[in-house]
Amino acid sequence: MSEPDITLVRDGNGDVTLYIDDIQAMQGWERTLMWRSADLLCERGGEFLEVGLGLGYSALRIAERADTFRHTVIEKHPKVIELFRAEHPDPPATLEIVQADFFDYVDTLAPDSYDGVFFDPELPKELFEDRGLLDDFMPKIVRALRRGGTFVPMFSLDGDVPEAATCTASAAVMLDRYLRFFDRVVVERHRYRAYANTVYTPGRVGDAFVLCFTKD
Repeated sequence: MSEPDITLVRDGNGDVTLYIDDIQAMQGWERTLMWRSADLLCERGGEFLEVGLGLGYSALRIAERADTFRHTVIEKHPKVIELFRAEHPDPPATLEIVQADFFDYVDTLAPDSYDGVFFDPELPKELFEDRGLLDDFMPKIVRALRRGGTFVPMFSLDGDVPEAATCTASAAVMLDRYLRFFDRVVVERHRYRAYANTVYTPGRVGDAFVLCFTKD
């Protein structure tokens, strides 16, 4: 399978968008939500795994913490890694970026090896909604978490998700997907303001929810 067309675009307003095959994979307005997601994931420090590099907001937030010993990011697309390294030529020493397909890489995860997993890959909608795939890889992630370890998926949004969205979903959908694998969950509500050209949110402003699941 050929690599998708991946571009990083900045418009005249300074708005930043990462496109994958003309799909808005991530935008700069998400930064504060990604930071909060990273902070919840890392409250007790340790070693972390992230699936999907994107614009690197959460990767840098996690790796730059004084109590992070190691942060490994799995990114499928070499171009995304190339764009990140061009923007951040001197990343923290704790950050390791591995170019791999996570659904192959997950089989290599050792039991009890991470204190947290941040799961935010850009997937085709049919893969994101595939329950068989979910039931295959989530037990492997849970096994790789240490006791008390955390799992944070992409933030969810309140309202009707547009057809243009791929991995965007409501909080109810995210709870239905992941809660059965964990013992407890913390849900935080935050306001967001998207760009005028954002196509994957219910509106330009609204409520976003950050969910942090814990393995007890």
